[in-house]
Amino acid sequence: MNLTPRFFLHVFLPFALGYYLSYFFRVVNGVIAEPVALELGLGPASLGWIGSAYFLFFAAAQLPLGVLLDRYDTRKVAASILLIAAAGSLIFAMAQTASQLWIGRGLIGLGVSACLMAAFRAYAALLPAERLTLINGLQLASGGLGALTATAPVEWLLPLLGWRGLFVGLALLTLAIALLVRLRVPSILSATSRSQDSLGVQIKESLAVFRHPAFLRIAPACVLNQAIYIAFLSLWAGIWLREMLGFSGTETADLLFASAAGMVAGFMGLGWLASRLINLGFTTTQVSLTGMLIFALGLVAMLLRWPLPPTLLWVLLGFFGSSGTLMYAGLSQQFPQKLAGRVNTALNLLVFASAFLIQWLLGVLIGLWSTDADGRYPEMAYFSAFGAVIACQLLALAWYFVYRKKSP
Repeated sequence: MNLTPRFFLHVFLPFALGYYLSYFFRVVNGVIAEPVALELGLGPASLGWIGSAYFLFFAAAQLPLGVLLDRYDTRKVAASILLIAAAGSLIFAMAQTASQLWIGRGLIGLGVSACLMAAFRAYAALLPAERLTLINGLQLASGGLGALTATAPVEWLLPLLGWRGLFVGLALLTLAIALLVRLRVPSILSATSRSQDSLGVQIKESLAVFRHPAFLRIAPACVLNQAIYIAFLSLWAGIWLREMLGFSGTETADLLFASAAGMVAGFMGLGWLASRLINLGFTTTQVSLTGMLIFALGLVAMLLRWPLPPTLLWVLLGFFGSSGTLMYAGLSQQFPQKLAGRVNTALNLLVFASAFLIQWLLGVLIGLWSTDADGRYPEMAYFSAFGAVIACQLLALAWYFVYRKKSP
């Protein structure tokens, strides 16, 4: 199969809609956090705990997902798991307590956990290798569009639907996309599913990925780059802009929209840039590391309130917050082909486990300070919590250059 209209209609469109939905669910929490907190009386620690459930369940699914995608029909795996997200969205819409919100958001994370990896597996099985860079970039961009529409457009819709009505609608949309994947996408069985490897062998190979020197060297910087941006865009950026900088809900949503637009541009532009720079003697890893360093400096600029236009700063954070995704292709090439899917899901596991910890622990750290008469936390609370996260990103970048153990 090639990049024909039939491919885009029957393969790309269903998977792109799934990943669009995955990113929408991931980011929308930053916009609805305020009305949810006001209705149910939630503090920052509770908001961080609820928001992080998506990432915890998403991360927990990654290793089993890698095995499932290597053994069973890709479309059946993706469509079946999406049904869990539809149920989670309904639970979230009807929740009356923080625990119910946590369960609903966790099931949403579990239900969309296959949207990107299933697409990558399908494209690798159906397309020639030289087409994968383009189609993978388009797939990632579809997720960025989900982030875009989960910001300012949701802010406009909330007065009409309310956050509960929004999640009922999302449950119906999720069900429709699950049916589209199951009924439109052709059957896709990977070569591994026809091999003689037992389930135990596949699991053992998956765990061995984490001990590989190449993985140990690259993963920390790559993981934190993505996890920090995800945790910020999906919750803490909105709270920072409203609480510390005094932006209104509409202004905050507009800046998050601009940042998500920067992320879309990064997904598409950084891959193109890397391919051009390779011809000049640079490597994809060098491009990715440079982007991650710029992202870290952007976080420093945000924290120290450097005199930069807010829109420019948040667009740059979005653009370079996607730098870590360049590492996926380079890292998987250092492993046998049959492990490519599990290498990606191993990296994804760490990304979303880290996003869970960062989103939750930021709320815990901020909550260590006392609020003022208006119920606001002091600037030092945010400065200390965010500063600790930024320091971790810089240390992870330093680790890449310090770790010198040779790969086998």
